[in-house]
Amino acid sequence: MNTLSADQMAIVLAFQKAEITEYHIYSKLAGMRSAGSNAALLGKIAEDEKLHSGIWKNYSGKDVSPDRFKIFWYYWIAHIFGLTFGVKLMERGENKAQKNYGLLLSSIPETKKIIDDENRHERQLLESIQEEKLEYIGSVVLGLNDALVELTGALAGLSFAMQNNRIIGFAGLITGIAASFSMAASNYLSKKAEGDAHVAVKSALYTGMAYIFTVILLVMPYWIFSFYLYSLIGTLSIAVFIILIFNYYIAIAKDLEFKKRFFEMAGISLGVSAITFGIGWAVRKFMGIEV
Repeated sequence: MNTLSADQMAIVLAFQKAEITEYHIYSKLAGMRSAGSNAALLGKIAEDEKLHSGIWKNYSGKDVSPDRFKIFWYYWIAHIFGLTFGVKLMERGENKAQKNYGLLLSSIPETKKIIDDENRHERQLLESIQEEKLEYIGSVVLGLNDALVELTGALAGLSFAMQNNRIIGFAGLITGIAASFSMAASNYLSKKAEGDAHVAVKSALYTGMAYIFTVILLVMPYWIFSFYLYSLIGTLSIAVFIILIFNYYIAIAKDLEFKKRFFEMAGISLGVSAITFGIGWAVRKFMGIEV
């Protein structure tokens, strides 16, 4: 066995801890009810991670404990946001750590096999994991995007035209709920025309739920603040936050570029809001509407 430097030993211990942690994470993910047909693959990957940890232990000569927080964190991330998102988020952190593999290749021959195993795991996961959340992500995008653009615009216009939070809140809520049913129905008819009624129903539900959820969040500031401009700022801030979180999720789960999608979606929503705010100002000024 080659003698390792202090820096190499520190890297070995870090990898050993990471591998035993991932063994526990993959084991728990394999036991999730939603793992379904992916359970066997996740269980096999868990055993490979345990084997890797044993290889590193042969060189460190020490026992290490898994990172309990990471086990808890990634399990619940996968449980809430889906297996694909949880696994890919974890793999991203693992890929950053793999830059240190090169420092061990000359001293630890098994490093090459571990690298190959990790790359194979990622490839297998990408090819085999199938989740309903991702199958209907287009429907969620439709509901979220339409609600963000339409309702932020409507609330911006109503804010300046009416300047009465209670009325604006009610008007926004009624408009949003009506629009959510309309959008869900349109999505259902569109998907049904493609020939699958079951898919059409699910697609419509995802669109409608995404729309209503967004509507409730965007209208909320009008029930919290008393001054309409504070409410509008709150609504726009929530809109940007939703866009940020959603595009981060898509970027991880679908391996897409984050910045471009975020700025495009945020620019459209805020741009429409600015235009309709101006329309509201014009209506109030030139038509003399007072509420």
